[in-house]
This record gives sequence, structure tokens and C-alpha cells, in this order.
Amino acid sequence: MFVPSVTNPIGDFVRNLVPQVTAYLPQAFQSETLDSVVAFLINAVICIIAVCAVNIGSAPILIYMERKVCAHVQCRLGPMRLGWHGTLQTIADVIKMLFKEVYAPSGADKLMFYTAPLIVLIAPFMVCALIPFSKDLVVADVSLGIPLIIAVNGFGVLGILLGGWSSNNKYSLLGALRSGAQIISYEISFAMILLFVVMISGSTNLMDITMSQQGTILDWWIFKIPVLGFLAFICFFISSTAEMNRAPFDIAEAEQELTGGYHTEYNGTPFAMFYLAEYIALVTNSALATTCFLGGFYAPCIGIAAVDNVLNMVPGLVWFFGKVFFMIWCYMMVRWTFVRPRVDQLMDFEWKFLLPVNLVLLTAGATYIVVCG
Repeated sequence: MFVPSVTNPIGDFVRNLVPQVTAYLPQAFQSETLDSVVAFLINAVICIIAVCAVNIGSAPILIYMERKVCAHVQCRLGPMRLGWHGTLQTIADVIKMLFKEVYAPSGADKLMFYTAPLIVLIAPFMVCALIPFSKDLVVADVSLGIPLIIAVNGFGVLGILLGGWSSNNKYSLLGALRSGAQIISYEISFAMILLFVVMISGSTNLMDITMSQQGTILDWWIFKIPVLGFLAFICFFISSTAEMNRAPFDIAEAEQELTGGYHTEYNGTPFAMFYLAEYIALVTNSALATTCFLGGFYAPCIGIAAVDNVLNMVPGLVWFFGKVFFMIWCYMMVRWTFVRPRVDQLMDFEWKFLLPVNLVLLTAGATYIVVCG
């Protein structure tokens, strides 16, 4: 018998609705297996629409937010002319990207050239499908969530390497090679921090990791293990920033040196897809940090019953996105505060400092679990 995997209330509603609808069909079309298949397909379409809505719908908001954060950090106004405080500027940019001519440079491998932006989008979309937004809102509640996230993150590197190599441009190729070396290096630290979370929570399932932080703020993993939790959070923040190719770790682009890096030859919609992938990755990494360290969809309770009761009245989905946007703001503040290091300094920081720190962190975390339980 076919067993659907979508178990949230929306999925249950669809599974109850489909047999009621198929009851009006001829007897030949009525079967429990067919109902299960149809319900699963409808739920799958709903899940795809939901993931696309969260990712693609958040990108224009984040672009506007980043421009305003950048402007205020640099003591200026940012976009102001289109719409109230420039709120329509991002929409104008999207329209411009959609109508710009799309072409590939001579000598480029056009198949790989146009496939690369699609590959870059795979990882953030897949990660978003694993994130528990609330107790009843998760697309894929898989038991091996963390290993799957570590595995699919490598797709982004492949897309960037293909984009730079297929462009037939030495600046694009150099930017792609830089990016490949950077992402692969920092992916090691990124994976080790996630393994630290798995070790202290005792589960690879993202929902279980979130549930293990139920209680007050002091039960969040950033605070639950003294010092080590906060250190792990900082290491996650640094490695995820580098893994996303965001400033100050954006040596893959480095406009002053490489024109535009791996996407120098891209224009129109393909360039917009690279741009979109960066902001979707910003959402998914912020959501992952929220899930692993900041209590996920749980309210920031403080242990005072009167206050906690009021905080718990707010839906978990609201708390989750509030924490996500706080993390996004932190990523943006770092981007517009620190200067870009040289490529050799960036690689030295990973291999000579961050990786040893993560190894010590894993050892200390294991020791803490053995000693303190």
C-alpha cells in the first residue's frame, strides 16, 4: 500500500478530503491505494509551492533590507525614490532582470553555462524543505536531516565551478576556482559544527533537535552548554558566511580583482538566479542556525510564568521567522562592517585556526557529555 510522507495538518486534511471527492467517481476509480497516491501528489505540489513561496518571496524583501542596512551602516539613505522609502526599487530591478537580453559569450559551453545557475539553486531549496518552521509545518521530516544537509550543500560548489569554467573567461575561471577552494574548505568546519549539534542533542533529525531545546532561553543550545554552545554558534556563523560567499569572505567575486568573479559573463535571468541563490542560502542558513542554536520555533521564555504565558500565546511560526530575520540582520551587519581579507589570509584562517578550534570543540563537547551527562 502506498504511504504518503506529508504528515502535517494540511496533509491530513487533503488525505481526508480526497476519499470524499473520489466517492463520486465510478467504482473502477475508487481504491484506497489510488486515494493515497492522489493525496500524496496534491500534498507534494502544496509543499513545492510553499518552499518556493518562502524562498523566492523572501528574496525581494531581503534585497531591500540589505540595501537599507548597508545605507544606515554607511550613514546614508539607500533607495528612496520608487515607492515609499524605495520599497518598489527591488520590484523594478526584478522587472529589469526579466526583460534583459540573455546571451552567452563566444566560445562558451552553452549547456553548462545555462545549467550552472540551476544547480546553484538546488542546495538552498532542499535545505529549506527540511527545516521545521513549527510543530506542524515541515515539508520533509527525515531522520537523517543533518547528514542530508551536509551532503546537498556541495551542489552549490558544482554550479559555481561549472559557471566559471563554461564562461570561457579567465576572470570567471579564477573566481570559480577561488570559490571552490573556499567553499570546500569551510564546508569542513560547517559540517563539524553540525556534527557537534548532533552529538549534544543526540539526534540527526531537525525536529528532534528543536524539541530538545524546549523550555527557557537557557535550554537553547547556544546557552545550554556553558561557553561551548556560544563558541559553536560563532564558528557556525563564520563558516556559514564563508560557505555562502558573502562579504567579508566574498573572494570569489572580489570586484577590484576579478571584475565580477564566476558570474562576470552572466546577465539577465541567469545572473538573477545566482543572485537569488545567495539570498535563499541566507534564509536557509539563518533558519538552520535558529533550529540548531536558538530554540527553533519555541518562544524565548525566561522562567517567569506570567511572562512565559504571554510569550507562548504568539504562534511558533512568528517566533521562528523573528529569529531568522535577526540572524539575517547579523549576517548583513557583518557584511557591511568588516573588510575583505586576502585569499591566502582567508584560507589560513580556516586551516590554521577555525578547523583546529572545531576539533577542540568536538572533543570538549564529547568530554562534557561524558562528565555531565
